Amino acid sequence: MAATDPQVLALAAQITESREQDIPLLLLKLKGILSSPSLGCEESNKIKQDIYDYGLTQYCLLVLKQDHSQLHGAWATAAQLAEILSHCCVGLEVKEDPEEFYRKFLPSVIDSLLVLGKRLQVRFIRAIKDKEKQDFLHWFQMVTNAICWLFGGHIQLAARVLQNDRFLQLLITDDVETAIVMMSVLHNILRINSSVLLQVEEETLHSVLDELVYKLSSTTNPAVGSAATKLLLLMAKSCKQLVQLFTARYKGLKGLLSKQWTGKGFDREVNQLLDLLYLEQSSGKGEMQKQHEAACIIQAAWRGFQTRKRLKKLPQAVVTLQRSFRAKREQELQHLTKQKEDEALKLQMQLQRQRAMRLFHERQLALLEVVHASQVNKYMQEMEEKSALTIQRFWRGYRARRIFHQQKQSLKEYKAAVIIQRAACKFLEKRRRRRPLSPWKEPKGLTDEQRLALQQKVDDYIKLHPASQMSEETSRELHMQAQAKLAQFLLRNRLDQRAAQRREALLAQVNTDVELLMNAPGLAETTEKDFGAFMSRSIPVATKARQAHNTMLKYTRWPWWKKLGDEFMEDDVIPDDAINTELETLFIGGRKSF
Repeated sequence: MAATDPQVLALAAQITESREQDIPLLLLKLKGILSSPSLGCEESNKIKQDIYDYGLTQYCLLVLKQDHSQLHGAWATAAQLAEILSHCCVGLEVKEDPEEFYRKFLPSVIDSLLVLGKRLQVRFIRAIKDKEKQDFLHWFQMVTNAICWLFGGHIQLAARVLQNDRFLQLLITDDVETAIVMMSVLHNILRINSSVLLQVEEETLHSVLDELVYKLSSTTNPAVGSAATKLLLLMAKSCKQLVQLFTARYKGLKGLLSKQWTGKGFDREVNQLLDLLYLEQSSGKGEMQKQHEAACIIQAAWRGFQTRKRLKKLPQAVVTLQRSFRAKREQELQHLTKQKEDEALKLQMQLQRQRAMRLFHERQLALLEVVHASQVNKYMQEMEEKSALTIQRFWRGYRARRIFHQQKQSLKEYKAAVIIQRAACKFLEKRRRRRPLSPWKEPKGLTDEQRLALQQKVDDYIKLHPASQMSEETSRELHMQAQAKLAQFLLRNRLDQRAAQRREALLAQVNTDVELLMNAPGLAETTEKDFGAFMSRSIPVATKARQAHNTMLKYTRWPWWKKLGDEFMEDDVIPDDAINTELETLFIGGRKSF
């Protein structure tokens, strides 16, 4: 086994011990190692093998995948690393695990180089100064040359480059310089592997052809036109099937070439491409004629078969058509009849309304003729009052119905809650009644042994914790204080129990009053027995209620013009100047609730 090159070995050791930001500058030393004039072909391949075995090519690939703007030297370093990486991969024959190298590593290198080229192209387009544009264009050409060098050494990568989306993005650009560079890359691909067009997908091939034809039609730059024409000619010569695609997909290509690009300095390529297109068109005419005749024969046979099939089904189709036509006509007649009936009914109702209105006006005129002239104003006032009362009655009825519908749900919920509480109380009461009383058990007494043991513990505790000596007077005084506090506690407890009983009684009374009010019948359904539940036996209370009732009756008998401002007031709101009596109490069943 041959020894490892000492320069590669020293560089690998130095990279291993260096910081991450210093690695790109160290990798640039590979260019001097590879370009040494004393190296032969075999020695160069051996150095490339050592570089790959020590992972320096993998380091280059990882650096290219990083953010290039953060490197030392930025884009210039990235372009040089791309060139070094492509030279390291060309001529390298991996013996250990070649699958990893050809299937994974090389495609990853191609993808990284295309991504770097796209970023350089964007920077070149955005650059403003001429110096910056020249630098970015130079680096972009270095990256594209590295790509060409790579797939030149590994022909299988040509199809990989052509099918990559980044390559199409680089090719589809309006910038002249980068477009010419990318068309040169495509020219190299076709020159190295002319059968690559048959290996790519049809969609990718159409995208490339569309871009080339678009460049011919959208620009007047001779350099762009020459590069696009040469590419189309090379494609047509390498693959005869593409000539048919040109004539079928781009029908105006011949006119575009002959009118716009003749006499631009590359007439030989233009004429060769036109000759191929015209030759394909002339040879395709006979084939088209044969295809046309065959299509006519197939169409005639098919139409005859369809006609015979239709003629067999014609009687059934006629019967179906007649049935559907008659059904549709019957529906239309029914619709017209119903429409006429509706119009007649509408007209009749309108005539009845007009007749009733006419009779109403005639009665009014007759009454005006009968009424004396001095009573006309009074009559008109009465009519206005009746009209106002009618309008108010309808408005209040509408408002009451609306409020009732809004409160209907809450009323249902309240009634349901009352029913549930009543049922729960009855259920709990039944359970309490059915619960058997536990029999009284006499407490078990202590045995003599337990009593002696307990007495021994008490004596021991007294010996350990002797009580302080207290006089008889002090003991009696403490006893009296304890008795006084016990009496106060019992008295306070008795008062609290009475207050709780009184609260429960008041709460039961309030619930009973609310239930009576909720279940109260209407005035039309009220009987004499119901009056007694809502009347008070107290004479002052009855007198006060009668005064309030008379005041409300006087308020309802006011003329309409005094109550014009009360249309939007609630039913239970009465002006303070109309009612002087304050209704602060509620009388139910002879009781007074506050």
